[in-house]
Amino acid sequence: MLHLLEFPYNGEPPKRLVTAKPVTPNSLHFVRNHGGIPDIDASEFTLKLDGLVKNPMSLTLADLQNEDLFPRQSNLVTIQCSGTRRIEQISEYAGEGDEMINAPWAEGAIGTARWTGVSLKKVIKHCGGLIDGGKHLELYGAETYFKQGEAMNYVVSVPFSKVKINEVLLAWEMNGEPLPKIHGFPLRAVVFGYIGARSVKWLYRIKAIPHPSREPVQSREYLYFTSQVGKHNQKYTKGIQIQEMPVSSAIMEPWAKEVVVHNGHIHVKGWAYSGGGHWPERVEVSPDGGYIWYDVPSENFSEKHKYAWRTWTIELPVDAEGWLELCVRCWDNSLNTQPTYVRSAWNWGLHVTSSCHRVKIYSVNKSKPDTRARLEEFEQVGIPFVPITRPTPFKVQSDTDYEKFWAEHDQRDVDD
Repeated sequence: MLHLLEFPYNGEPPKRLVTAKPVTPNSLHFVRNHGGIPDIDASEFTLKLDGLVKNPMSLTLADLQNEDLFPRQSNLVTIQCSGTRRIEQISEYAGEGDEMINAPWAEGAIGTARWTGVSLKKVIKHCGGLIDGGKHLELYGAETYFKQGEAMNYVVSVPFSKVKINEVLLAWEMNGEPLPKIHGFPLRAVVFGYIGARSVKWLYRIKAIPHPSREPVQSREYLYFTSQVGKHNQKYTKGIQIQEMPVSSAIMEPWAKEVVVHNGHIHVKGWAYSGGGHWPERVEVSPDGGYIWYDVPSENFSEKHKYAWRTWTIELPVDAEGWLELCVRCWDNSLNTQPTYVRSAWNWGLHVTSSCHRVKIYSVNKSKPDTRARLEEFEQVGIPFVPITRPTPFKVQSDTDYEKFWAEHDQRDVDD
């Protein structure tokens, strides 16, 4: 894993492994922490349900896993951090996320797993349902952290309307294995299609309340501002609390500033995702910064799921050589797509980089005779072609060839 922050520990997988499989192995699923990792004894664990529920109660892990009480549910769900691709916003304009403990994520703060547990709807029903005024459910994680000189508990909320459609899972299993400690053992929430911050780890309490949580994580963090809001005029009420993730995508191969030697087609791979119960329907890749777009063939996608990403590959036609900018955009099933440039999505908190992902690469097209001949020269003398910034260690044109050219062409200057 690539460590974005040492403490609290935050990490994403190496770029080459992010989309190696449509379902992310547990060991390669990104990790987002706000504080230390709790050490919880599953045999002593209880989940408290209180607030505006008819019959407040505490349930053990064994209670939740008792299929006579609760039907078990498994779902393939992508979890994406709202900071995914934050590094692109940071590189363009400074924002609050530069200095606060927000990890400078690249494209790997996203992962897909099959989660197993019980629908929160069934648990609320077991408690007799909500009483008058109960409209939101506050989720408490056993994680404490410090921010701006204040000690905070990790508490967020989700609307009951989300719970009623079975889109909030209380999970104890990840990809057929017990939930790893770093991913929330013994119990976590998995909120389908929402920002990863709502999928609370180390869940120990659920409280029914009449309005969205007033706790800092919900009310003062993970806010999306307009580009006009900054340090000079920031107020929490000016921001939108981020819930559903917008459509997004990323190129995972080739890498930024990679020298790509090809025969007129470049192998490009990546991921695409849309939250809120939407899914990627079409992905387009451009070899020239967004003027010409090529569709990813339907057979080059991973399977379609309502709450999960799709990985994709394309053999992208590329004739030009030299520095090029590849970019990708996704269209979801509701025909939502991505803003064209980072500036369109920039915001003070540096959240939700949903613009078209761009990768600058150096194209070397072997289908061109001169290029093929030059590469053969490097091979014959046993010298690597890369890095391209290293001077060529032999004459790039013979004296004879040089003189022959000018004998057949006009000179650089004219006489009159």
